[in-house]
Amino acid sequence: MSPLSRPSRLRRLGLCVATGTLAALTAAAPAAMAADPQPVGQRAEATAPDPMSDELSASAMQREHEAQQKEARQEAQQQGQARPQAPKRTYKGRVIAKPYLLLRDKPTRSSRVVGSVKYGSYVNIFCKTQGDNVDGNNRWYLLTDGTWAWGSARYIENIGSAPKWC
Repeated sequence: MSPLSRPSRLRRLGLCVATGTLAALTAAAPAAMAADPQPVGQRAEATAPDPMSDELSASAMQREHEAQQKEARQEAQQQGQARPQAPKRTYKGRVIAKPYLLLRDKPTRSSRVVGSVKYGSYVNIFCKTQGDNVDGNNRWYLLTDGTWAWGSARYIENIGSAPKWC
């Protein structure tokens, strides 16, 4: 009889089968990901934007908001209104991070730090989105105080209603 007992052989066989299965799944994953089962029109509704993409950068959101405001002003002037309608509402919040909250360019913990806000400061919130998880909370707020930047919702206490989704 060989030095390996029957249970040891079965364990080795099971390990080989599991390793082979894992290798096959890893090799097949890129092909499966390339075949998108959803129609093109439904893709945007089914998935949230990637927090690492430029689509959620604070500067891109600011440019988009300013373009919308400019368009609204031009429309109001064409319609003969004296003043354009009020801009989109911002929400209020208070920083509860001690000693300060770091503000970032994108809703991720690895993105560039663009500023900070002291504990107890009041901030204007434009919208919220999903991003990196910070102490059990994956929501991030886009702040509009002077510079547009993302702050973790974990350390911003809402005042009034919760912000809308971006």
